[in-house]
Amino acid sequence: MIAARHALSAPRIEALLDELLEVEFTFRQTADAAARLATLDADTQHFMIDWIKRVASTNLELGYQVACRAVAALDAMPRQMIEEWALRAMDVYDRKGLRPALLVIEGLDAFASEQRARARGAVLERCEGVLQGVLHGLSGRALKVEAAARIYTDSEKIFLPQLLAQLPSEAENFSLYKVSAVFQWARTRFGGFSALRRAGVLEGEATPGLLALFHRLEGLRLEGILSRELPGLYRELTLLGRNPAVAVEPPSQWAPWRSRLMEAGVSADDVLALARRQLGRLHGWRAPLYYGEPDREALRACMEARIEREKGRFRVALAEIQSELRGDHPRGAPLRFGQRPVGERGDPQEAQIEILLDDQPLALPPEVQRTLGSIIQDLDALPQEYLSAAGAGEYDAEREGEERCAGESVWSGTYHEEGASLYPEWDYRRKHYRKEWCAMREIDVEPVHDGFAEQTLVKYGGLVKHLRKSFEALRDEERLLRRQPHGDGVDIDALVEALAEMRLGREMSDRLFTRMHRSERNIAAAFMVDMSGSTKGWINDAEREALVLLCEALESLGDRYAIYGFSSNTRKRCELFRIKRFDEPYGAGVRARISGIRPRDYTRMGFAIRHLTRLLNETDARTRILITLSDGKPDDYDNYRGVYGIEDTRRALIEARRARVHPYCITIDELARDYLPHLYGPAAYTVLNEVSALPLKVSDIYRRLTS
Repeated sequence: MIAARHALSAPRIEALLDELLEVEFTFRQTADAAARLATLDADTQHFMIDWIKRVASTNLELGYQVACRAVAALDAMPRQMIEEWALRAMDVYDRKGLRPALLVIEGLDAFASEQRARARGAVLERCEGVLQGVLHGLSGRALKVEAAARIYTDSEKIFLPQLLAQLPSEAENFSLYKVSAVFQWARTRFGGFSALRRAGVLEGEATPGLLALFHRLEGLRLEGILSRELPGLYRELTLLGRNPAVAVEPPSQWAPWRSRLMEAGVSADDVLALARRQLGRLHGWRAPLYYGEPDREALRACMEARIEREKGRFRVALAEIQSELRGDHPRGAPLRFGQRPVGERGDPQEAQIEILLDDQPLALPPEVQRTLGSIIQDLDALPQEYLSAAGAGEYDAEREGEERCAGESVWSGTYHEEGASLYPEWDYRRKHYRKEWCAMREIDVEPVHDGFAEQTLVKYGGLVKHLRKSFEALRDEERLLRRQPHGDGVDIDALVEALAEMRLGREMSDRLFTRMHRSERNIAAAFMVDMSGSTKGWINDAEREALVLLCEALESLGDRYAIYGFSSNTRKRCELFRIKRFDEPYGAGVRARISGIRPRDYTRMGFAIRHLTRLLNETDARTRILITLSDGKPDDYDNYRGVYGIEDTRRALIEARRARVHPYCITIDELARDYLPHLYGPAAYTVLNEVSALPLKVSDIYRRLTS
């Protein structure tokens, strides 16, 4: 919009801001912002006005606040950092609303300081995957990593700061992240929390300072355990401990206790007894940063809920095992569960328990074995009452906080993101993604056993035979390979070229033959079926008939394929309906789900393309194809229509091509020629003029795409 070579005047910028923001501010405010921008050179003006425009497309007030702080931002930060500042404000607006986003804009200096720290620091968002992998490789309860203002654990999650910049380089700060995460794992693994619980310290500390002192002394014991169990990580810990920004040497009065606590055989109970004796005597030491800080209330609440929950889970699991083994004799003698220890108590890790059934070892399913390990981690033993199988209705999963949000209930209230996959969405006005914008959930199509597939096969009996024969021929097809060094025939074109080269005095090629080759098909195809409300009636019937014929044909070909339907109702309710998975055989269940395809809501396409691209990339195949069956352009109840929806869909298709997935669209929308070339390209779509042609054409198009 602004392409002039010279800087703009203050009145022109003022008029431009009014036009850009489309909102009335006081004359003085607008004039002041315009006067500041007028002091900038032309290139900088264009840069700032472009970003004001992007931010204003999200919210007018945000755009105006950026305009007011444009010169201050340029003084405080380089251009790349200004872009990150604007994007941060828009992302916060998406997640939390206007007021928190305004705080980002107003906190310009704080943001600049944070970004400078990020330049040398480690960011949890970038390190989380690696840290989670490290924790999964360790024994004990599976722990999750989450962001918080400080380092601590509630025994199920490890909380780490969003940014660590205490050390000079990113590598050193990442090492601090790793050591901190493993140290919090050690607190959950080696009995410290169970000792606190047994002693009643978590219920309400009678003696102030006891938990804090125990936390530091327990850290010394854990250092000793890590030096023996994870010597490589302990070397990293030792190096970090030499940096005063991370740790300082404890005063001399701590030295005897430090060496004693790091010895093998010291228990958490010993540490607690020492903390009680030395309370008020040992002080004056700031523990290393990776020790973290205790959170008594979070730890108590988490442990209490888990102990009660896992007791119910374990007893229900025993009841299920009892029911399976009893078989057809429910009135027989009751099965008795028992236990015996396996391992040595001298180990730093707690002794394991073997479950017995009528005095014989019982192999527990992996999930039950993990629950047993977690119980022992909390209680140091398996109480005898846990070996009593639960009776009918005794354990209420909903009461214990295990209710699974399923069906329609997941979309009510705050549950729309619980258990959902979150996908970004491209905002062409921002020229950037809205992060974690679409809450997508996979749902099974409700099967309908009404004989629809059988009726379709009767209706198109002749076509089915033709398709099967065509696809079988495709499977057994041999291809002629030209310009081969060896073969059964002569490649005339190659021979003519070689003779011409020889007469010119050049070396003659030896690739002069042809041979027949039967190539192995290695194709995976995902079919993305429009289940929006506009497909009601003839279109829905045609889609279902086309899928039945396609499945019958593909079964004779042997290609791997999956079928998913998609629908949406705003970004918070994006649904992908499982009709057939890649690893699922075609049978009565799939036919019933095809019959159960029904029109739903709207046509938000970006999330479905991104999810199916991910599924295709998880499939081992040389060629991956994504075929969309649709009756119209992208659309939804919110702002996902017009240019916005088309540009997000186009961006999702670009992402698919970058992932080596080949997208193709089959549509019956008569207006599709206006937008499909922009989305798919000139040769990656087919427009059918009649709905009735859909069942006849889909299989034929697939054959042409893969031959």
